[in-house]
Amino acid sequence: MYLWRQYVLRTGTQLGRLADFLQNAAIPALNRVGYSPIGAFEVTFGLPTPTVFVLTPASSIDNLMSIESRLDRDDAFVKAAAGYMDTPATDPVYVRQEVSLLTAFPALPRIEVPAATATKGPRMFELRTYESHNERAHRAKVKMFAEMGEIDIFRASGLTPVFFARTFAGPRMPSLMYMLVHENMAAREKSWDNFRNNADWKKLSSTPGYTDPEIVSNITTVFLRPAAYSQI
Repeated sequence: MYLWRQYVLRTGTQLGRLADFLQNAAIPALNRVGYSPIGAFEVTFGLPTPTVFVLTPASSIDNLMSIESRLDRDDAFVKAAAGYMDTPATDPVYVRQEVSLLTAFPALPRIEVPAATATKGPRMFELRTYESHNERAHRAKVKMFAEMGEIDIFRASGLTPVFFARTFAGPRMPSLMYMLVHENMAAREKSWDNFRNNADWKKLSSTPGYTDPEIVSNITTVFLRPAAYSQI
């Protein structure tokens, strides 16, 4: 399971104040009580900026639902988060939060941390959301990725996944969401060209009942950079 949290911000001090809370209070506390790795990403293109996403993995929905109570019992978190929690309504840290609950694909049950993360090497992230017009169509698209080899074709083409998940609760359902990591935009374009020209993909994508016009109603792409304190 993943908690996918979006912070919508205003230009000005909010980005820095949120970063201070996440880096010095929230992420260390989440790590202490067993949630790791935590991803933090800043939008570069595809949504209004500044926008920050935070990805929190957990072993079950019950485990996710207990986050707030666990943090409330962590004295170090309560102390470190005081400045964030005590902000007045006249000077908020963010405009709003939007939260989705995701379920990982069995074929990719955990976050795959990019190799470049350990060295803070160059990496850009691509977040893609596939919406479907009904539940049957949605399940067909999930099946393409999870059972019919589309993730394997991604890997063979140089498209490196970070996670794949279905939206269990959130906006724009039914939908699935996945994240890819690239070294840079040129590397992204090369990998996607490899994918589009892959013979296995051409065969799979033309299979009756599994073509995009039949099962995908909308695709949204957002580009992200890792926050300096991100663990992904």
